[in-house]
Amino acid sequence: MVRWRMNTEDPRSRLVELAQERRTSLAALSELIGRNTTYLQQFVRKGSPRKLEEGDRRTLARFFGVAESELGGVEDKSLPLVPKREASAWVDVPRLALDASAGPGALVVGEKPFGHFRYARRWLRGQGLDPAHLSAIAVAGDSMEPALHDGDEILIDVRPRDWGDGVHVLRLGETLLVKRLAFRQPGQVHVISENPRYAPYDLPLDEVAIIGRVVWKCGRI
Repeated sequence: MVRWRMNTEDPRSRLVELAQERRTSLAALSELIGRNTTYLQQFVRKGSPRKLEEGDRRTLARFFGVAESELGGVEDKSLPLVPKREASAWVDVPRLALDASAGPGALVVGEKPFGHFRYARRWLRGQGLDPAHLSAIAVAGDSMEPALHDGDEILIDVRPRDWGDGVHVLRLGETLLVKRLAFRQPGQVHVISENPRYAPYDLPLDEVAIIGRVVWKCGRI
């Protein structure tokens, strides 16, 4: 028999909690799922819509690195858990069909995996990385040279956290960027390109959705 369990936690409260943990706004998250900027505010404060649509919920759950059940979905309990000793020694990290611009900005086309990179599970754990919270995308542009080059593949850790200085992938509206971020003042983030041809600039935190931290790169020599 298939058994389903509805998450007993209020998905609206959980969404607000997750947004606070990721230091992002409901307006930015609304743009993340392709909605107007007030969509999730109305969902949280007015109960409209009554529940998140499946596609929106899946995108948000992936962004936060949580199960869809935490945002009002259902959890399939029909499949037995695989004992840890039987887990594969290898992990397939999805490659997403989009680029993180290291230049003027690339429009986001889609987030469906088109392939995978395979990593040793033990190596990932040794790096302090959780395989369930990793994605790989390509870099486009030259603003992060010499650290990152056009065409490099980068591994992104999307676990919820208090963000610190480092190289991150961020979303501004429909634009995905890879930049070095510095948190110098409360409520603001300093956006830095490695290439001195590109000037740094400041942004309000509530205008930025930080997707994850860049933790590894690979590319052609």
